[in-house]
Amino acid sequence: MNIKLRWLFAYLGLFTLFLSLGAWQINRANQKQDFLDMEAKRVNEKVELTAQTPDDAAALRYKPATVVGHFEASKQFLLDNQIDSSKAGYFVFTPFKIQNSNKAILVNRGWIPLVEPRATLPNVDFQVENETVLTGRINTFPSIGLKLEGANQPTNTNPAVVGVIDTQVLAQQLGDELFNFQFELDAAAPNGFKREWAVAKVMQPEQHLAYAMQWFGLALLLTVIFYLVALKKEPQK
Repeated sequence: MNIKLRWLFAYLGLFTLFLSLGAWQINRANQKQDFLDMEAKRVNEKVELTAQTPDDAAALRYKPATVVGHFEASKQFLLDNQIDSSKAGYFVFTPFKIQNSNKAILVNRGWIPLVEPRATLPNVDFQVENETVLTGRINTFPSIGLKLEGANQPTNTNPAVVGVIDTQVLAQQLGDELFNFQFELDAAAPNGFKREWAVAKVMQPEQHLAYAMQWFGLALLLTVIFYLVALKKEPQK
């Protein structure tokens, strides 16, 4: 095969690849901007949580919410292996029975440090009111990197310790239907622990656009090199 033809095929292949990667980064930038716009919009979309609220964590995530009912503080759960400022600890989840229903939601009352020795569980008891109004926000449950077998089974302790929240398993223990998302208790609300609720961190759209410009720049550089090397005239003999 003619050497210039080989150069042409190599150039076209790499040029197409660089343009495709640049276009992909622009598409990712648009997706991230849509996500950030959605988050900003949801901050102002307050939800009054009832038993009839759709059980859709993706649609409700990060929305501020209120709910009326009462705590069932005799059946609490500690979500293990939660790190805060390089310290190990737990998230404290307390079931909250929604008014006039058989449905409950797990309220995340915040983070507490691990007690040594590990077999000693922290005291998470509090004075329970018959009925109250909670303020907070809706979020998915904390994710884990590796789900070990049996991590969703609570220990036979009070409070019970779990490695991962499985609402179906916990609902069987509670005897109430559970929403498949958590209610993060407002930082100013009483009966809570350390609460610094954050949103999921994503790469900013500007970073994707910067990567796109790099790929397009490489495509331009490749074109210049191809012109100078592959298309230059051979010296006449």
